[in-house]
Amino acid sequence: MPRAAVFVLSLMLTGLSYRLLVADGSLIHTWQLRAVVENTRLENEQLRARNAALEAEVADLKSGEAALEARARMSLGMVKKDETFYLIVHPRG
Repeated sequence: MPRAAVFVLSLMLTGLSYRLLVADGSLIHTWQLRAVVENTRLENEQLRARNAALEAEVADLKSGEAALEARARMSLGMVKKDETFYLIVHPRG
């Protein structure tokens, strides 16, 4: 085989190898994209679970007065009429 043909085939092989291993759409690029997709899928699952919990809390707050009262007591420190509120402060030190 003439040297020129070997040289041309070597260049073609190098170019194709570069395309397969390094360029956009290469194996490495594909693996990286798959990792990004998997991370995004996991994040979406976590966000779906969080949204479901928030939706359940909203439904609970809309449906019952007890849940609303508990939320007001915990978050806002509200007390009922004729209740006495005691705040016990521990001294530092």
